[in-house]
Amino acid sequence: MFMKTCVARSVSRRDQRGLSLVELMVGITVGLFVVAAAATLVANQLSDNRRLLLETQVQQDLRATMDIITRQMRRAGAVKAAHVEAGIAASPAAGGAIIPFTSMSPLSATSSETQFSFYFDEDQQGPYGFKLDGGTIKTLMPRIGLSPQWQELTDPNTVVVTALSITPRVVSSVSLPCPKLCADGTQSCWPKLIVRSYIVNIQARAKSDPAVQRALRNDVRVRNDLVEFNGPTSTSPICPA
Repeated sequence: MFMKTCVARSVSRRDQRGLSLVELMVGITVGLFVVAAAATLVANQLSDNRRLLLETQVQQDLRATMDIITRQMRRAGAVKAAHVEAGIAASPAAGGAIIPFTSMSPLSATSSETQFSFYFDEDQQGPYGFKLDGGTIKTLMPRIGLSPQWQELTDPNTVVVTALSITPRVVSSVSLPCPKLCADGTQSCWPKLIVRSYIVNIQARAKSDPAVQRALRNDVRVRNDLVEFNGPTSTSPICPA
């Protein structure tokens, strides 16, 4: 009986000896694979979240910039009531007042800079403008009692603007009728009402990740139409006498 008990105990201890070295290594390897997969998943999630934040930041900066450019360019050529009441003319000798805010650049070719003026109040009448300078869009703002100065509009620490193009586009050009024809018997000297529009394109990328890129395009309709005078000289009246 005693021998049977010892043999049973010996067999029981051999059956409960635990994991072998090979089994332990296999278990550790499987565990490492699981940890590596989990770490990769977390890293991808963090990378996607960071990229999404950068994309949102660039998109918001571009939208805010485009909104400011659009709002300002639409005002180009705006005048106060006194200018309208004084009348319009090609020159003071033509019997009226020159509208001082009609000039706007660019005139024909695409450019990375625009300048214009409009009447806001007695202290702020321009010039206003926007340009691309070293990866940053800058705005020309008048200062009360001081000369206008270019200031940063986009944040150079987060966004790099790679392109800014401003393309003028004539929507329509209609001759304003005069009582008489020109000296050559044509209507070439009659003034024209020009409806203007500018196509603005902005391209930018995140400064910390060049792969994050965004672009915006907008067609800006200038609300104040341009009256173009076509007399033979600068002192010619609006219509032929």
